[in-house]
Amino acid sequence: MTQQTMFSEQGSTLLNLKEAALWASGYVNRNVSASNISYLLQNGNLKKHEHGKATLVDQTELKRYYDAFDRESHWKGKLGDDLNWHLSFVEHTESQRTKHVHRLHPYKGKFIPQLVAYFLDSHTDEFKSQAYFRPGDIVLDPFCGSGTTLVQANELGIHAVGIDVSAFNGLITNTKVRKHDVPAIEKAICELAEAFECFQEDRNIAAFDRELLSALGEFNSKHFPGVAYRRMVRDGRIDEEAYAKEREEAFLKTYRSLVRRHGIDLTLAKDGGFLEQWYLSAIREELSFLFEKIKELDEGVRDVLAIVLSRTARSCRATMHADLGTLKRPVTTTYYCKKHGKICKPVFSIAGWWKRYCLDTIKRVQDFDSLRTDTHQFCLNGDSRTMDVFGNIKGMRLPFAETLKDRKIDGIFSSPPYVGLIDYHEQHAYAYEMFGLARNDDCEIGPLYKGQGKQAKDSYVMGISDVLNNCKKYLKQDYDVFLVANDKYDLYSKIAELAGMEIATQFKRPVLNRVEKDRSAAYAETIFHMKAK
Repeated sequence: MTQQTMFSEQGSTLLNLKEAALWASGYVNRNVSASNISYLLQNGNLKKHEHGKATLVDQTELKRYYDAFDRESHWKGKLGDDLNWHLSFVEHTESQRTKHVHRLHPYKGKFIPQLVAYFLDSHTDEFKSQAYFRPGDIVLDPFCGSGTTLVQANELGIHAVGIDVSAFNGLITNTKVRKHDVPAIEKAICELAEAFECFQEDRNIAAFDRELLSALGEFNSKHFPGVAYRRMVRDGRIDEEAYAKEREEAFLKTYRSLVRRHGIDLTLAKDGGFLEQWYLSAIREELSFLFEKIKELDEGVRDVLAIVLSRTARSCRATMHADLGTLKRPVTTTYYCKKHGKICKPVFSIAGWWKRYCLDTIKRVQDFDSLRTDTHQFCLNGDSRTMDVFGNIKGMRLPFAETLKDRKIDGIFSSPPYVGLIDYHEQHAYAYEMFGLARNDDCEIGPLYKGQGKQAKDSYVMGISDVLNNCKKYLKQDYDVFLVANDKYDLYSKIAELAGMEIATQFKRPVLNRVEKDRSAAYAETIFHMKAK
Protein backbone atom coordinates (compact mmCIF):
# COMPACT_ATOMS: atom_id res chain seq x y z
CA MET A 1 0.00 0.00 0.00
CA THR A 2 1.24 3.49 -0.74
CA GLN A 3 1.24 6.46 1.58
CA GLN A 4 -0.76 8.37 -1.03
CA THR A 5 -3.75 6.07 -0.93
CA MET A 6 -3.94 4.86 2.66
CA PHE A 7 -5.53 7.28 5.09
CA SER A 8 -6.51 7.32 8.75
CA GLU A 9 -9.74 8.77 10.07
CA GLN A 10 -10.37 8.74 13.83
CA GLY A 11 -8.26 5.63 14.31
CA SER A 12 -9.61 3.79 11.24
CA THR A 13 -7.55 2.76 8.22
CA LEU A 14 -9.19 3.82 4.96
CA LEU A 15 -8.36 1.98 1.72
CA ASN A 16 -9.15 2.76 -1.88
CA LEU A 17 -11.01 0.13 -3.92
CA LYS A 18 -7.90 -1.58 -5.31
CA GLU A 19 -6.22 -1.71 -1.89
CA ALA A 20 -9.41 -2.99 -0.30
CA ALA A 21 -9.68 -5.74 -2.92
CA LEU A 22 -6.03 -6.73 -2.38
CA TRP A 23 -6.45 -6.80 1.40
CA ALA A 24 -9.72 -8.76 1.22
CA SER A 25 -8.24 -11.31 -1.20
CA GLY A 26 -5.47 -12.06 1.27
CA TYR A 27 -7.82 -12.11 4.23
CA VAL A 28 -10.35 -14.58 2.78
CA ASN A 29 -7.81 -16.47 0.61
CA ARG A 30 -9.74 -16.04 -2.63
CA ASN A 31 -9.89 -13.45 -5.38
CA VAL A 32 -11.86 -10.32 -4.47
CA SER A 33 -12.00 -7.67 -7.19
CA ALA A 34 -12.38 -3.91 -6.93
CA SER A 35 -15.82 -4.31 -8.55
CA ASN A 36 -16.80 -6.68 -5.71
CA ILE A 37 -15.89 -3.96 -3.20
CA SER A 38 -17.79 -1.39 -5.28
CA TYR A 39 -20.85 -3.66 -5.17
CA LEU A 40 -20.66 -3.84 -1.36
CA LEU A 41 -20.63 -0.04 -1.24
CA GLN A 42 -23.56 0.31 -3.64
CA ASN A 43 -25.69 -2.09 -1.63
CA GLY A 44 -24.96 -0.57 1.76
CA ASN A 45 -22.78 -3.40 3.06
CA LEU A 46 -19.98 -0.90 3.63
CA LYS A 47 -19.99 2.82 4.36
CA LYS A 48 -18.54 5.04 1.66
CA HIS A 49 -15.76 7.44 2.68
CA GLU A 50 -14.31 10.09 0.40
CA HIS A 51 -10.96 11.87 0.19
CA GLY A 52 -10.90 14.31 -2.68
CA LYS A 53 -12.05 12.26 -5.67
CA ALA A 54 -11.03 8.94 -4.12
CA THR A 55 -13.65 6.47 -2.85
CA LEU A 56 -12.45 4.76 0.34
CA VAL A 57 -13.61 1.99 2.66
CA ASP A 58 -12.86 1.35 6.32
CA GLN A 59 -10.58 -1.69 6.73
CA THR A 60 -12.14 -2.51 10.13
CA GLU A 61 -15.62 -2.46 8.61
CA LEU A 62 -14.41 -4.59 5.69
CA LYS A 63 -12.95 -7.12 8.14
CA ARG A 64 -16.23 -7.20 10.06
CA TYR A 65 -18.11 -7.93 6.83
CA TYR A 66 -15.90 -10.89 5.91
CA ASP A 67 -15.80 -12.16 9.52
CA ALA A 68 -19.54 -12.68 9.25
CA PHE A 69 -18.78 -15.46 6.81
CA ASP A 70 -17.30 -17.56 9.63
CA ARG A 71 -20.92 -18.56 10.18
CA GLU A 72 -21.03 -20.05 6.69
CA SER A 73 -19.49 -23.42 7.52
CA HIS A 74 -21.67 -23.73 10.65
CA TRP A 75 -24.94 -23.27 8.75
CA LYS A 76 -23.83 -25.35 5.78
CA GLY A 77 -23.34 -28.18 8.25
CA LYS A 78 -26.95 -27.73 9.37
CA LEU A 79 -28.67 -26.83 6.11
CA GLY A 80 -26.47 -28.33 3.39
CA ASP A 81 -23.33 -27.52 1.40
CA ASP A 82 -25.39 -26.16 -1.49
CA LEU A 83 -26.27 -22.97 0.41
CA ASN A 84 -25.56 -19.73 -1.44
CA TRP A 85 -24.07 -17.76 1.46
CA HIS A 86 -24.20 -14.56 -0.60
CA LEU A 87 -27.95 -14.69 -0.05
CA SER A 88 -27.78 -14.90 3.76
CA PHE A 89 -27.37 -11.11 4.03
CA VAL A 90 -26.06 -11.57 7.58
CA GLU A 91 -23.95 -8.45 7.21
CA HIS A 92 -27.03 -6.22 7.07
CA THR A 93 -28.34 -4.66 10.26
CA GLU A 94 -32.04 -4.75 11.10
CA SER A 95 -32.38 -1.07 10.15
CA GLN A 96 -30.98 -1.91 6.70
CA ARG A 97 -33.35 -4.87 6.31
CA THR A 98 -36.32 -2.67 7.24
CA LYS A 99 -35.16 0.56 5.57
CA HIS A 100 -37.47 3.47 4.74
CA VAL A 101 -41.03 2.46 3.73
CA HIS A 102 -40.39 -1.27 4.09
CA ARG A 103 -41.38 -0.93 7.76
CA LEU A 104 -44.32 1.35 7.19
CA HIS A 105 -46.50 -1.45 8.58
CA PRO A 106 -45.75 -4.88 10.12
CA TYR A 107 -46.32 -7.82 7.79
CA LYS A 108 -45.73 -11.45 8.63
CA GLY A 109 -43.93 -13.54 6.04
CA LYS A 110 -42.32 -10.88 3.83
CA PHE A 111 -38.87 -11.26 2.34
CA ILE A 112 -36.08 -8.75 2.86
CA PRO A 113 -35.38 -6.03 0.28
CA GLN A 114 -31.75 -7.11 -0.19
CA LEU A 115 -32.95 -10.45 -1.62
CA VAL A 116 -35.14 -8.68 -4.17
CA ALA A 117 -32.38 -6.24 -5.08
CA TYR A 118 -29.88 -9.09 -5.61
CA PHE A 119 -31.95 -10.53 -8.46
CA LEU A 120 -33.38 -7.30 -9.90
CA ASP A 121 -30.18 -5.26 -10.09
CA SER A 122 -27.65 -5.57 -12.90
CA HIS A 123 -24.61 -6.90 -11.00
CA THR A 124 -23.12 -10.35 -11.54
CA ASP A 125 -20.99 -12.55 -9.31
CA GLU A 126 -19.81 -16.17 -9.10
CA PHE A 127 -23.39 -17.32 -8.36
CA LYS A 128 -25.45 -14.87 -10.40
CA SER A 129 -23.75 -15.19 -13.77
CA GLN A 130 -26.00 -12.79 -15.69
CA ALA A 131 -28.22 -9.77 -15.12
CA TYR A 132 -31.87 -10.74 -15.53
CA PHE A 133 -33.43 -7.27 -15.27
CA ARG A 134 -32.28 -3.78 -16.20
CA PRO A 135 -33.53 -0.23 -15.61
CA GLY A 136 -36.63 0.44 -17.68
CA ASP A 137 -37.79 -3.19 -17.55
CA ILE A 138 -41.15 -4.24 -16.12
CA VAL A 139 -41.44 -6.87 -13.39
CA LEU A 140 -44.60 -8.57 -12.10
CA ASP A 141 -45.26 -9.78 -8.54
CA PRO A 142 -48.48 -11.84 -8.49
CA PHE A 143 -48.22 -12.40 -4.71
CA CYS A 144 -47.50 -8.79 -3.87
CA GLY A 145 -47.99 -8.93 -0.08
CA SER A 146 -46.70 -5.71 1.47
CA GLY A 147 -44.98 -4.57 -1.72
CA THR A 148 -41.28 -5.32 -1.17
CA THR A 149 -40.70 -6.14 -4.85
CA LEU A 150 -42.45 -2.98 -6.04
CA VAL A 151 -40.52 -0.71 -3.67
CA GLN A 152 -37.16 -2.20 -4.63
CA ALA A 153 -38.06 -2.05 -8.31
CA ASN A 154 -38.64 1.68 -7.90
CA GLU A 155 -35.22 2.12 -6.25
CA LEU A 156 -33.60 0.34 -9.21
CA GLY A 157 -35.45 2.21 -11.94
CA ILE A 158 -37.66 -0.74 -12.87
CA HIS A 159 -41.41 -0.55 -13.47
CA ALA A 160 -43.49 -3.07 -11.49
CA VAL A 161 -47.03 -4.42 -11.29
CA GLY A 162 -48.27 -6.23 -8.20
CA ILE A 163 -51.37 -8.35 -7.69
CA ASP A 164 -52.80 -9.35 -4.33
CA VAL A 165 -56.10 -10.86 -3.30
CA SER A 166 -56.02 -8.88 -0.02
CA ALA A 167 -57.44 -5.35 -0.21
CA PHE A 168 -55.39 -4.35 2.81
CA ASN A 169 -52.16 -5.58 1.21
CA GLY A 170 -52.97 -3.42 -1.80
CA LEU A 171 -53.49 -0.42 0.48
CA ILE A 172 -50.12 -0.97 2.17
CA THR A 173 -48.26 -1.43 -1.13
CA ASN A 174 -49.80 1.47 -3.01
CA THR A 175 -49.24 3.76 -0.03
CA LYS A 176 -45.56 2.79 0.01
CA VAL A 177 -44.88 3.44 -3.67
CA ARG A 178 -47.02 6.56 -4.12
CA LYS A 179 -45.35 9.99 -4.23
CA HIS A 180 -46.71 11.87 -1.20
CA ASP A 181 -47.33 15.50 -0.29
CA VAL A 182 -45.42 15.46 3.00
CA PRO A 183 -46.40 19.01 4.10
CA ALA A 184 -50.07 18.07 3.63
CA ILE A 185 -49.59 14.95 5.75
CA GLU A 186 -47.83 16.94 8.48
CA LYS A 187 -50.64 19.53 8.46
CA ALA A 188 -53.28 16.79 8.80
CA ILE A 189 -51.36 15.20 11.68
CA CYS A 190 -51.27 18.52 13.55
CA GLU A 191 -55.01 19.08 13.03
CA LEU A 192 -55.79 15.52 14.17
CA ALA A 193 -53.61 16.02 17.26
CA GLU A 194 -55.68 19.06 18.26
CA ALA A 195 -58.97 17.25 17.69
CA PHE A 196 -57.74 14.20 19.59
CA GLU A 197 -56.65 16.34 22.55
CA CYS A 198 -60.13 17.87 22.75
CA PHE A 199 -61.66 14.41 22.55
CA GLN A 200 -59.48 13.24 25.45
CA GLU A 201 -60.49 16.13 27.73
CA ASP A 202 -63.89 14.60 28.47
CA ARG A 203 -62.46 11.18 29.34
CA ASN A 204 -60.71 9.88 32.47
CA ILE A 205 -58.31 7.53 30.69
CA ALA A 206 -55.33 9.90 30.70
CA ALA A 207 -55.51 10.49 34.46
CA PHE A 208 -55.89 6.77 35.14
CA ASP A 209 -52.96 5.90 32.88
CA ARG A 210 -50.70 8.48 34.54
CA GLU A 211 -51.46 7.15 38.02
CA LEU A 212 -51.01 3.56 36.90
CA LEU A 213 -47.64 4.29 35.26
CA SER A 214 -46.46 6.13 38.38
CA ALA A 215 -47.46 3.24 40.64
CA LEU A 216 -45.85 0.70 38.28
CA GLY A 217 -42.64 2.69 38.10
CA GLU A 218 -42.31 2.77 41.87
CA PHE A 219 -43.20 -0.92 42.26
CA ASN A 220 -40.86 -2.14 39.48
CA SER A 221 -37.99 -0.01 40.75
CA LYS A 222 -38.27 -1.68 44.12
CA HIS A 223 -38.94 -5.31 43.11
CA PHE A 224 -37.45 -5.61 39.59
CA PRO A 225 -34.33 -3.40 39.61
CA GLY A 226 -33.29 -3.84 35.98
CA VAL A 227 -29.89 -5.42 35.37
CA ALA A 228 -29.48 -6.44 39.00
CA TYR A 229 -32.74 -8.41 38.91
CA ARG A 230 -31.86 -10.16 35.64
CA ARG A 231 -28.45 -11.07 37.01
CA MET A 232 -30.02 -12.68 40.09
CA VAL A 233 -32.38 -14.68 37.88
CA ARG A 234 -29.52 -15.78 35.63
CA ASP A 235 -27.37 -16.78 38.64
CA GLY A 236 -30.21 -18.82 40.16
CA ARG A 237 -30.52 -16.62 43.24
CA ILE A 238 -34.16 -15.94 42.35
CA ASP A 239 -36.76 -18.44 41.16
CA GLU A 240 -38.17 -16.21 38.41
CA GLU A 241 -41.50 -18.00 38.07
CA ALA A 242 -42.33 -18.07 41.78
CA TYR A 243 -40.98 -14.58 42.51
CA ALA A 244 -42.77 -13.02 39.54
CA LYS A 245 -46.10 -14.66 40.37
CA GLU A 246 -45.96 -13.40 43.94
CA ARG A 247 -45.17 -9.82 42.90
CA GLU A 248 -47.72 -9.95 40.10
CA GLU A 249 -50.44 -10.80 42.63
CA ALA A 250 -49.21 -8.09 44.99
CA PHE A 251 -49.53 -5.33 42.41
CA LEU A 252 -52.96 -6.48 41.22
CA LYS A 253 -54.44 -5.01 44.41
CA THR A 254 -53.20 -1.55 43.45
CA TYR A 255 -54.32 -2.00 39.85
CA ARG A 256 -57.85 -3.07 40.74
CA SER A 257 -58.19 -0.18 43.15
CA LEU A 258 -57.26 2.31 40.43
CA VAL A 259 -59.64 0.67 37.94
CA ARG A 260 -62.55 0.97 40.41
CA ARG A 261 -61.74 4.56 41.35
CA HIS A 262 -61.57 5.75 37.74
CA GLY A 263 -64.43 3.57 36.48
CA ILE A 264 -62.41 1.85 33.75
CA ASP A 265 -64.29 -0.64 31.57
CA LEU A 266 -62.25 -3.84 31.16
CA THR A 267 -64.96 -5.85 29.41
CA LEU A 268 -64.06 -7.84 26.31
CA ALA A 269 -66.68 -9.69 24.27
CA LYS A 270 -65.76 -13.35 23.75
CA ASP A 271 -68.29 -13.77 20.95
CA GLY A 272 -68.00 -10.34 19.34
CA GLY A 273 -65.92 -9.17 16.41
CA PHE A 274 -62.14 -9.01 16.47
CA LEU A 275 -62.07 -5.48 17.87
CA GLU A 276 -64.45 -6.40 20.70
CA GLN A 277 -62.42 -9.51 21.57
CA TRP A 278 -58.97 -7.93 21.55
CA TYR A 279 -59.38 -4.21 22.32
CA LEU A 280 -60.45 -2.47 25.51
CA SER A 281 -63.39 -0.13 25.03
CA ALA A 282 -61.21 2.97 25.58
CA ILE A 283 -58.95 1.90 22.70
CA ARG A 284 -61.88 1.14 20.40
CA GLU A 285 -63.36 4.59 21.05
CA GLU A 286 -60.08 6.34 20.21
CA LEU A 287 -59.53 4.30 17.04
CA SER A 288 -63.07 5.02 15.89
CA PHE A 289 -62.71 8.75 16.59
CA LEU A 290 -59.50 9.08 14.56
CA PHE A 291 -60.74 6.92 11.69
CA GLU A 292 -63.85 9.07 11.26
CA LYS A 293 -61.59 12.12 11.01
CA ILE A 294 -59.17 10.39 8.61
CA LYS A 295 -62.00 9.42 6.25
CA GLU A 296 -62.64 13.12 5.60
CA LEU A 297 -59.12 13.73 4.23
CA ASP A 298 -57.94 13.72 0.60
CA GLU A 299 -57.05 10.26 -0.74
CA GLY A 300 -53.25 10.44 -0.58
CA VAL A 301 -53.14 11.82 2.96
CA ARG A 302 -56.02 9.59 4.02
CA ASP A 303 -54.28 6.40 2.95
CA VAL A 304 -51.02 7.27 4.70
CA LEU A 305 -52.78 8.06 7.98
CA ALA A 306 -54.99 4.97 7.66
CA ILE A 307 -51.79 2.90 7.55
CA VAL A 308 -50.47 4.77 10.61
CA LEU A 309 -53.75 4.10 12.42
CA SER A 310 -53.63 0.40 11.53
CA ARG A 311 -50.04 0.12 12.71
CA THR A 312 -51.09 1.86 15.93
CA ALA A 313 -54.04 -0.49 16.38
CA ARG A 314 -51.79 -3.53 16.02
CA SER A 315 -49.61 -2.31 18.90
CA CYS A 316 -52.61 -1.63 21.15
CA ARG A 317 -54.24 -5.06 21.29
CA ALA A 318 -55.05 -6.37 24.76
CA THR A 319 -52.29 -8.96 24.95
CA MET A 320 -48.91 -9.50 26.56
CA HIS A 321 -45.90 -7.91 24.89
CA ALA A 322 -44.38 -11.32 24.15
CA ASP A 323 -47.56 -12.44 22.34
CA LEU A 324 -48.04 -9.42 20.09
CA GLY A 325 -46.85 -11.29 16.99
CA THR A 326 -49.00 -14.37 17.64
CA LEU A 327 -52.03 -13.72 19.80
CA LYS A 328 -52.77 -16.28 22.51
CA ARG A 329 -55.26 -14.84 24.97
CA PRO A 330 -56.64 -11.38 25.81
CA VAL A 331 -55.10 -9.65 28.85
CA THR A 332 -56.93 -6.93 30.78
CA THR A 333 -54.83 -6.76 33.96
CA THR A 334 -51.24 -5.97 34.83
CA TYR A 335 -48.94 -8.98 34.42
CA TYR A 336 -45.35 -10.10 34.78
CA CYS A 337 -43.66 -9.59 31.41
CA LYS A 338 -40.83 -12.03 30.86
CA LYS A 339 -39.71 -10.02 27.83
CA HIS A 340 -39.08 -6.88 29.91
CA GLY A 341 -38.41 -8.51 33.29
CA LYS A 342 -40.99 -6.47 35.21
CA ILE A 343 -44.72 -5.89 35.73
CA CYS A 344 -46.32 -4.47 32.57
CA LYS A 345 -49.82 -3.24 31.77
CA PRO A 346 -52.35 -3.36 28.93
CA VAL A 347 -52.59 -0.34 26.62
CA PHE A 348 -55.39 2.04 27.61
CA SER A 349 -54.78 4.83 25.09
CA ILE A 350 -53.40 4.88 21.57
CA ALA A 351 -51.98 8.41 22.02
CA GLY A 352 -48.33 7.42 22.52
CA TRP A 353 -48.18 4.88 19.70
CA TRP A 354 -50.10 7.14 17.32
CA LYS A 355 -47.66 10.02 17.85
CA ARG A 356 -44.61 7.75 17.53
CA TYR A 357 -45.80 6.13 14.31
CA CYS A 358 -46.82 9.47 12.76
CA LEU A 359 -43.27 10.78 13.20
CA ASP A 360 -41.72 7.51 12.04
CA THR A 361 -43.91 7.40 8.92
CA ILE A 362 -42.99 10.93 7.87
CA LYS A 363 -39.29 10.09 8.17
CA ARG A 364 -39.64 6.83 6.22
CA VAL A 365 -41.58 8.48 3.41
CA GLN A 366 -38.94 11.21 3.15
CA ASP A 367 -36.12 8.65 3.20
CA PHE A 368 -37.71 6.78 0.30
CA ASP A 369 -38.34 10.02 -1.61
CA SER A 370 -34.59 10.61 -1.68
CA LEU A 371 -34.11 7.24 -3.44
CA ARG A 372 -37.15 6.91 -5.68
CA THR A 373 -36.86 6.89 -9.46
CA ASP A 374 -39.25 8.17 -12.12
CA THR A 375 -40.86 4.78 -12.71
CA HIS A 376 -44.35 3.37 -12.23
CA GLN A 377 -45.51 0.80 -9.67
CA PHE A 378 -49.04 -0.24 -8.75
CA CYS A 379 -50.72 -3.16 -6.96
CA LEU A 380 -53.97 -4.49 -8.42
CA ASN A 381 -56.47 -6.03 -6.01
CA GLY A 382 -57.78 -9.41 -7.15
CA ASP A 383 -57.05 -13.07 -7.80
CA SER A 384 -53.79 -13.65 -9.70
CA ARG A 385 -55.27 -16.80 -11.24
CA THR A 386 -57.78 -14.77 -13.25
CA MET A 387 -56.54 -11.16 -13.17
CA ASP A 388 -56.61 -9.31 -16.51
CA VAL A 389 -53.46 -7.30 -15.86
CA PHE A 390 -53.36 -5.17 -19.00
CA GLY A 391 -57.13 -4.64 -19.07
CA ASN A 392 -57.30 -3.47 -15.47
CA ILE A 393 -54.39 -1.08 -15.81
CA LYS A 394 -55.85 0.39 -18.99
CA GLY A 395 -59.31 0.67 -17.44
CA MET A 396 -57.98 2.48 -14.36
CA ARG A 397 -56.16 5.02 -16.56
CA LEU A 398 -52.93 4.38 -14.71
CA PRO A 399 -49.57 5.76 -15.99
CA PHE A 400 -48.71 2.11 -16.60
CA ALA A 401 -51.10 2.00 -19.55
CA GLU A 402 -48.70 4.06 -21.65
CA THR A 403 -45.65 2.20 -20.32
CA LEU A 404 -47.16 -1.17 -21.29
CA LYS A 405 -48.32 0.00 -24.69
CA ASP A 406 -46.90 -2.29 -27.40
CA ARG A 407 -44.68 -4.22 -24.94
CA LYS A 408 -44.91 -7.06 -22.45
CA ILE A 409 -43.63 -7.71 -18.94
CA ASP A 410 -40.02 -8.88 -18.67
CA GLY A 411 -40.46 -11.34 -15.81
CA ILE A 412 -41.68 -12.21 -12.35
CA PHE A 413 -40.11 -11.89 -8.92
CA SER A 414 -42.38 -13.08 -6.15
CA SER A 415 -42.70 -15.08 -2.95
CA PRO A 416 -45.82 -17.26 -3.06
CA PRO A 417 -47.44 -18.19 0.25
CA TYR A 418 -46.06 -21.30 1.94
CA VAL A 419 -48.57 -24.12 2.12
CA GLY A 420 -50.50 -24.23 5.41
CA LEU A 421 -48.45 -21.56 7.19
CA ILE A 422 -50.26 -18.19 7.39
CA ASP A 423 -53.83 -16.90 7.05
CA TYR A 424 -52.97 -13.61 5.38
CA HIS A 425 -56.33 -11.94 5.94
CA GLU A 426 -56.49 -12.97 9.59
CA GLN A 427 -53.12 -11.42 10.47
CA HIS A 428 -54.69 -8.00 9.81
CA ALA A 429 -58.22 -8.80 11.02
CA TYR A 430 -58.31 -5.59 13.08
CA ALA A 431 -57.73 -3.47 9.95
CA TYR A 432 -60.40 -5.22 7.90
CA GLU A 433 -62.95 -4.67 10.66
CA MET A 434 -61.89 -1.10 11.48
CA PHE A 435 -61.82 0.06 7.84
CA GLY A 436 -64.78 -2.04 6.66
CA LEU A 437 -62.72 -3.81 3.97
CA ALA A 438 -64.12 -6.87 2.19
CA ARG A 439 -62.26 -10.11 2.95
CA ASN A 440 -61.37 -12.72 0.34
CA ASP A 441 -60.10 -15.50 2.63
CA ASP A 442 -61.54 -18.18 0.34
CA CYS A 443 -59.30 -16.99 -2.49
CA GLU A 444 -56.07 -17.41 -0.54
CA ILE A 445 -53.75 -20.11 -1.87
CA GLY A 446 -52.36 -22.49 0.77
CA PRO A 447 -53.85 -20.80 3.87
CA LEU A 448 -53.17 -22.07 7.39
CA TYR A 449 -56.76 -23.14 7.98
CA LYS A 450 -56.56 -25.71 5.14
CA GLY A 451 -53.62 -27.48 6.77
CA GLN A 452 -50.76 -29.34 5.09
CA GLY A 453 -52.41 -32.64 4.17
CA LYS A 454 -52.42 -34.20 0.70
CA GLN A 455 -55.58 -32.39 -0.38
CA ALA A 456 -54.17 -29.05 0.77
CA LYS A 457 -50.88 -29.67 -1.06
CA ASP A 458 -52.65 -30.71 -4.28
CA SER A 459 -54.82 -27.59 -4.09
CA TYR A 460 -51.71 -25.48 -3.52
CA VAL A 461 -49.92 -26.93 -6.54
CA MET A 462 -52.92 -26.22 -8.76
CA GLY A 463 -53.30 -22.72 -7.32
CA ILE A 464 -49.69 -21.63 -7.90
CA SER A 465 -49.54 -23.20 -11.37
CA ASP A 466 -52.83 -21.49 -12.31
CA VAL A 467 -51.30 -18.15 -11.31
CA LEU A 468 -48.24 -18.78 -13.48
CA ASN A 469 -50.34 -19.88 -16.44
CA ASN A 470 -52.44 -16.73 -16.23
CA CYS A 471 -49.43 -14.46 -15.80
CA LYS A 472 -47.58 -15.99 -18.78
CA LYS A 473 -50.04 -14.22 -21.07
CA TYR A 474 -48.48 -10.90 -20.09
CA LEU A 475 -44.80 -11.93 -20.20
CA LYS A 476 -42.40 -11.54 -23.08
CA GLN A 477 -41.32 -14.74 -24.85
CA ASP A 478 -37.90 -15.05 -23.20
CA TYR A 479 -39.10 -14.35 -19.65
CA ASP A 480 -37.38 -14.95 -16.31
CA VAL A 481 -39.50 -16.09 -13.37
CA PHE A 482 -38.11 -16.11 -9.83
CA LEU A 483 -40.16 -17.67 -7.02
CA VAL A 484 -38.92 -17.72 -3.41
CA ALA A 485 -40.21 -20.77 -1.57
CA ASN A 486 -39.44 -23.17 1.28
CA ASP A 487 -40.17 -26.26 -0.80
CA LYS A 488 -39.88 -28.88 1.94
CA TYR A 489 -42.68 -30.91 0.32
CA ASP A 490 -41.03 -30.87 -3.16
CA LEU A 491 -44.01 -29.26 -4.88
CA TYR A 492 -42.32 -26.84 -7.25
CA SER A 493 -41.12 -29.34 -9.85
CA LYS A 494 -44.78 -30.27 -10.37
CA ILE A 495 -45.82 -26.60 -10.34
CA ALA A 496 -43.27 -25.80 -13.06
CA GLU A 497 -44.47 -28.74 -15.17
CA LEU A 498 -48.14 -27.71 -14.92
CA ALA A 499 -47.20 -24.12 -15.80
CA GLY A 500 -45.32 -25.21 -18.92
CA MET A 501 -42.03 -24.04 -17.46
CA GLU A 502 -38.73 -25.61 -16.54
CA ILE A 503 -36.56 -24.89 -13.52
CA ALA A 504 -33.39 -23.45 -15.05
CA THR A 505 -31.53 -22.73 -11.80
CA GLN A 506 -32.03 -23.00 -8.06
CA PHE A 507 -30.50 -20.69 -5.48
CA LYS A 508 -30.65 -22.02 -1.93
CA ARG A 509 -30.33 -19.44 0.84
CA PRO A 510 -30.23 -19.66 4.65
CA VAL A 511 -32.94 -17.63 6.41
CA LEU A 512 -31.10 -16.38 9.49
CA ASN A 513 -32.39 -12.87 10.23
CA ARG A 514 -35.67 -13.86 11.83
CA VAL A 515 -37.78 -11.75 14.18
CA GLU A 516 -39.53 -14.61 15.95
CA LYS A 517 -38.56 -15.57 19.50
CA ASP A 518 -36.42 -18.58 18.47
CA ARG A 519 -33.79 -16.96 16.27
CA SER A 520 -31.74 -20.16 16.31
CA ALA A 521 -34.38 -22.05 14.33
CA ALA A 522 -33.01 -21.02 10.94
CA TYR A 523 -34.15 -22.77 7.78
CA ALA A 524 -33.34 -22.74 4.08
CA GLU A 525 -35.50 -21.51 1.25
CA THR A 526 -35.03 -21.81 -2.49
CA ILE A 527 -35.23 -19.21 -5.19
CA PHE A 528 -36.48 -21.10 -8.25
CA HIS A 529 -35.46 -19.55 -11.58
CA MET A 530 -37.97 -20.73 -14.18
CA LYS A 531 -37.95 -20.31 -17.94
CA ALA A 532 -40.31 -21.26 -20.76
CA LYS A 533 -39.93 -24.86 -21.94
